Amino acid sequence: MTETMRETANTSDTDPRLPVGALLALALAGFVCIMTETMPAGLLPQIATGLDVSESAAGQWVSLYAAGTVIAALPAIALTRGMRRKPLLVIGASGFLVANLATALTPTYEFALVARGVAGAFSGLLWGMLAGYARRLVPPRQSGRAMALAMVGTPIALSIGTPLGTLLGTGLGWRWAFVVMSLAAAILIVWVLLGVPDRPGQGEGDRTPLFRVMWLPGVAPILVTALVWMLGHNLLYTYIAPYIAWTGVGVRVDLALLVFGLSSLVSIWITGVLVDRMLRVLVLTATAVFAVTGVVLMAAGGMPMAFWASVVLWGLTFGGAATQLQTALADAAGTDGDVAQAMMTVTWNLAIFGGGALGGVILADSTAGALPPVVGTLAAVAFLIVLVARRHAFRPGPRL
Repeated sequence: MTETMRETANTSDTDPRLPVGALLALALAGFVCIMTETMPAGLLPQIATGLDVSESAAGQWVSLYAAGTVIAALPAIALTRGMRRKPLLVIGASGFLVANLATALTPTYEFALVARGVAGAFSGLLWGMLAGYARRLVPPRQSGRAMALAMVGTPIALSIGTPLGTLLGTGLGWRWAFVVMSLAAAILIVWVLLGVPDRPGQGEGDRTPLFRVMWLPGVAPILVTALVWMLGHNLLYTYIAPYIAWTGVGVRVDLALLVFGLSSLVSIWITGVLVDRMLRVLVLTATAVFAVTGVVLMAAGGMPMAFWASVVLWGLTFGGAATQLQTALADAAGTDGDVAQAMMTVTWNLAIFGGGALGGVILADSTAGALPPVVGTLAAVAFLIVLVARRHAFRPGPRL
């Protein structure tokens, strides 16, 4: 039995209760990552004015963050596979504290770009370890539920945190918004030090060479599913404002995103309850319903009820997606789960970039009404991959 398995068994097998406090600390880490990434999007005019650059130049803050994540995720996880998890999480949170504070105090636009790239690099480190850390805190039979709770920070950040960050930055100035994120990182550091149990890294004898992890049975189909599924999601999420304008339903974008976020939280709860018993059914249902969402969106023009139904369905399919995909990936990768999760981080950020780029191409040649058919098609492709990949990737029946 490896050291990781011994520590997990000794601390958790006799106590079926989830370590909620520790898992919520991991959720806060995810919240800080997402907030740091998305907050500039709502503050582009203020950032551009404050640093005397164009809004398009200010928008590169998001791009540099994503680039830092993609570039750093795999090397960071490869270099830290053997490190104990708690000190590594503190290092990651400290990186966010420094990078966000540097952004808040930046004297120049160029200095801020460097700080954003550094923040993205620490994001790659944290996202690569959070799912594995959550699994190490509980016995195997509870790992799906633990990951559901640890991932709850993402939809909260997207639906509530980002609008609040925009409101804060608009009212007090964009620099203060980043100061607040530094404070959140400081709270995370204290929380981890006081309330999160440590766990070992991966033993040297258990490590599969980095790029061979991709070819472990089941890993590649899961990553392709994530890419296609999240490409459809980000295509819709990035261009929800022009789509709403095209429909003529007269709905506020922030209200639509709030409903989406609340539906996502319901999805996380459902996933937490069912993921260890019927993971395959959850993923098949989510991708199928997301495909249906694309069809409903096609009919939502001028029909508020159809629009709201599609937003609710969209949230219900998205909220549990990260937990479902990461649970399947961790099961397929086994002891190489942290490397596989780093690959998932890269895939996720490629989908974010691809959604923006693909949507830009579509809107350059057509109206926002052309988005739903593409979303539905991508969701249908994801469904078909899951349907076929039943042997190693999305296995039927209970996980354990």
